[in-house]
Amino acid sequence: MAGQTVTRAQLTEAVYQEVGLSRNESAELVESVIAEISDALERGEMVKISSFGSFAVRRKGQRIGRNPKTGQEVPISPRRVLVFRASHALKNQINQSLARS
Repeated sequence: MAGQTVTRAQLTEAVYQEVGLSRNESAELVESVIAEISDALERGEMVKISSFGSFAVRRKGQRIGRNPKTGQEVPISPRRVLVFRASHALKNQINQSLARS
C-alpha cells in the first residue's frame, strides 16, 4: 500500500496545469491556501473542506506516561494536537478506487 507523497511543488504544478495561472501565481495560490488553513488552526478554529474532511485542534491534558525502555513514570505536559476527520464522500471515493484495483 506504499504510494508516493504529494508535495507542494506537485500541487503547484497541478494548479498550473488545471487552472492556467503562471507557475509563480500557482505557487503563491498554494502557499496562501496552506497559510490560511494553518493560521485558522493556530487560532483554534476548525477548518472544513467540503467533500474532503475537517481539521481541528484538540487539547490534551497532562498525564503520566512511562518510558518504555526503563519503565520509569514521566509526566507528559499538556499540549494541542491536530486531528483530521475524512468526509464520507472522501471515504467512499477511496473505497471505490480500492474496489476497482
